[in-house]
Amino acid sequence: MPTFAAYDGTELAFELFGEGPPVVCLPGGPMQDCAYLGELGGLSAHRRLVMADPRGTGGSAVPEDPGTYRCDRLVDDVEALREHLGLDRLDLLAHSAGTNLAMLYAERHPDRIERLALITPSPYAVGVEITADVRRQTARLRAAEPWFPEAFAALERIVSGDGGADAFLAVAPFWYGRWDEAAREHRAAEDAHRNREAAGRYGDGAFTPEVTRAALARLTCPVLVLAGEVDLNSPPPAVAALAAVFPRAELVVQPGAGHFPWLDDAERFTGTTGAFLNRPAG
Repeated sequence: MPTFAAYDGTELAFELFGEGPPVVCLPGGPMQDCAYLGELGGLSAHRRLVMADPRGTGGSAVPEDPGTYRCDRLVDDVEALREHLGLDRLDLLAHSAGTNLAMLYAERHPDRIERLALITPSPYAVGVEITADVRRQTARLRAAEPWFPEAFAALERIVSGDGGADAFLAVAPFWYGRWDEAAREHRAAEDAHRNREAAGRYGDGAFTPEVTRAALARLTCPVLVLAGEVDLNSPPPAVAALAAVFPRAELVVQPGAGHFPWLDDAERFTGTTGAFLNRPAG
């Protein structure tokens, strides 16, 4: 696994898949390594994927200063990777909580981004609130599923502030377009790839939404904002509000997809995302 030194000397790792111009990929979690992304449903057939493990996860070393797990401080790790790859400008793809890092990177280094792809994004960096009613409305799209009654009851406990670990386990089917064996295996593997201490520090004082919104409103590069139609984590109304922040955003809602759209319909996901990444950026 290739490595490079971050600004503070922490050794960070990444994996490479595919051929062609590189796309730097940032995982979610937060603070989860890239294993759960796989090759993004075959996106590696369209571009060379540079899968970055955040500090303290996967093949990357644990830093001496745990304060460097904060999202705004991780921006320097992305910049160090760009420099290591010898790229003047980069195509940046991020998933879920990792999109907050991608947006902070775009805020600080707008001239270094060629294209930005935000996949089922978290909108917290720009202050978009996801209300309990929006989550309920999104969840009700799955009312015909056999697991729905138990999962929806757990969701009600969570949004009322009374949900424990068992409730979060029970809502897992809402994160996938199909709650099949592959989805169950994907969910079961997640916890082993997340640094919980780092996740607890990720958002602690890291965000200034008004400042970030103003900066992203001036971003000149094209932006793909991709939502899953039935994604409870990042419901389409919230994702649309996020897309509206950017002057050159293309909002795509993938039919039938949950939080991991490359698992739900790999062909549709790679077709949409690959076409965006290979389109002229000017």
